[in-house]
Amino acid sequence: MYDKKIEITVPVLNEQDTLIVQVEKIINFLTTELNEFSDIKIIIADNGSTDQTQKLAELLEAKYNQVNYLRLNERGVGRALKASWSVSTADIIGYMDLDLATDLKYLRPAFDALVLANYDIVTGSRLAKGAKVYGRTMIRNITSRCFNLLVKNIFHTKFSDGMCGFKFLKRDKLSQVLSTGMRNDGWFFATELLIVGEFLNFRIKDLPVTWTDDPSSKVKIGKLSREYIEQMILLKKHLKEHSQ
Repeated sequence: MYDKKIEITVPVLNEQDTLIVQVEKIINFLTTELNEFSDIKIIIADNGSTDQTQKLAELLEAKYNQVNYLRLNERGVGRALKASWSVSTADIIGYMDLDLATDLKYLRPAFDALVLANYDIVTGSRLAKGAKVYGRTMIRNITSRCFNLLVKNIFHTKFSDGMCGFKFLKRDKLSQVLSTGMRNDGWFFATELLIVGEFLNFRIKDLPVTWTDDPSSKVKIGKLSREYIEQMILLKKHLKEHSQ
């Protein structure tokens, strides 16, 4: 039996159509496949939903003691994760996307890497050797590879896939990464975590995963591309100042 407290944050925005089904899939997996982990919570971090997401999330919270609901009125994935993680008392914190694009079977090797192998951060990768990706369009695949290459060239990073929505870390490392440079409130926050983690010489596990792309993804590539470039410039400047 593992005695570590774990929290999995699932950021959501207007997910009334899939919320209950997907969260119950996670609960069922935790119950049947990870029952030796004695204390795992699911935090539904709602960043500004205007549909029935809040009502459904509150029903899940009332029904399952593994589920907690966190409401934010402002939008932003990074904002939702920071809000959830900053109030956590768990030993391990992290997040995964509601679409469960990353196969749930990778929760075990992620937790083992943090609990048994003493890694500080674990990140899922669709680009590492051994990873498998299904259903991804050519434009999304090319965009992902280009941005990861850009990150590598600008920050000289070793991780292979900064944008994969599957990341976990030791909570006692959170304050250090937040104070060093994790300021983005949007999608870049996930990549920022890894860049700052490497800057701080944390041990990062690049975990190859099986990824099934969600055809109904709400991510707008053009807008996301502009945000990433802007945030990379800002972060590069900030880390340079921090190291002086």
